Amino acid sequence: MAQGDSERLKEAQRAAASNELRKAEEIYKEIIAKTPSITSDAAIKEYETALIGLGQLYRDEKNTQGLIDLVTKSRTILSSFAKAKTAKLVRQLLDFFQDIPDTLDTQISVTKSCIDWATSERRGFLRQNLETRLVTLYMAKRSYYDALTLINGLLRELKRLDDKLVLVEVQLLESRVYHALGNTAKARAALTSARTSAASVYTPPMLQANLDMQSGMLHAEDRDFNTAYSYFIEALDGYHSQDEPARAQTALQYMLLCKIMLNLVDDVNQLMTSKQALKYAGQSLEAMKAIARAHSNRSLEEYERALATYKAELSSDTFIRNHLIRLYDTMLEQNLIKVIEPFSRVEIDHIARMVGLDTQQVERKLSQMILDKVIVGVLDQEAGCLIIYEETHRDEAYDAALATLEKLSNVVDVLYTNQASMLE
Repeated sequence: MAQGDSERLKEAQRAAASNELRKAEEIYKEIIAKTPSITSDAAIKEYETALIGLGQLYRDEKNTQGLIDLVTKSRTILSSFAKAKTAKLVRQLLDFFQDIPDTLDTQISVTKSCIDWATSERRGFLRQNLETRLVTLYMAKRSYYDALTLINGLLRELKRLDDKLVLVEVQLLESRVYHALGNTAKARAALTSARTSAASVYTPPMLQANLDMQSGMLHAEDRDFNTAYSYFIEALDGYHSQDEPARAQTALQYMLLCKIMLNLVDDVNQLMTSKQALKYAGQSLEAMKAIARAHSNRSLEEYERALATYKAELSSDTFIRNHLIRLYDTMLEQNLIKVIEPFSRVEIDHIARMVGLDTQQVERKLSQMILDKVIVGVLDQEAGCLIIYEETHRDEAYDAALATLEKLSNVVDVLYTNQASMLE
């Protein structure tokens, strides 16, 4: 690369800083149009700076097509670069799409194109890295079948190559996919495999934090909120050390959720005043505080008001949303049991008024509670009443008599078998 290109690069950077974007774009394009000498580290560095500078410009302008063209056209020159540097630059360019809204389908398409290119160039490491990225994109689109198909192929290849670090990443993704599908048994098995693989290799802090986060989520699914909380603390520390504020805030939300599910409102208040909570303060944490307060007050009305006020913060995260649905269901059951406890017959309208909910909603829940044997009774829909029966306790003497008869029956069977054998 000519000596003048170094000055031109500085000129482009000044133009970009001064918001002379078209001038910066033209200069960047001129620099990357020429293949740098692969024997000159300075020339390669200048090309790399221009390429990333132009990518950042397109990202900031939300110029999706410009970014697509840049990724596609730069691959010809990147083919002559060292494999590690090529992989780094391609990943950086693809990362820029993440800051442009509504580009998920575009990201999938461009990533697939890069995978085909990496395959044709026989760059196995880059291809694996891109396929791992594609799995994440499929998950974001909820294309779980496509994600699992890709994961299965990657796992076979990585186990054969004994590439432990990438294997950990893919096994973690496998756990996340199964968790999203509601198959916690397979999600747990995949996570166990990931942790086993991670034990024999250095695990970067970010990957370790992701493992801890997934471990916490799966323990929470088993309602082991104390263990889940411990994992979320580790995840928070990892994200904090890697300067990942959004992920750190999510880990804090999950910690608060654990305390809410354990009905430890004092711990919630204490956590909200901690150093971490003050650092990552925001609407997401305020939303969890409002839920904790409603749960502590056993108020369904307050709970629903919190859900409505912080809809974006509480509904966008599937993990939080699912647990809050379960928590609401538990609160509703407790409130209904408290209302109907004094009665043997009570109008459904009266129950609905007492808990502040719609009559049909209360009727559906009561039906479910009867089916689940939480309530012993029937719904008289014509009269609009719930009839509660007194629970009949099973006679222990009756159970003992049944057990004795069963043992006698077994003895008779043995005697009959022995007698038949003797006659033969």
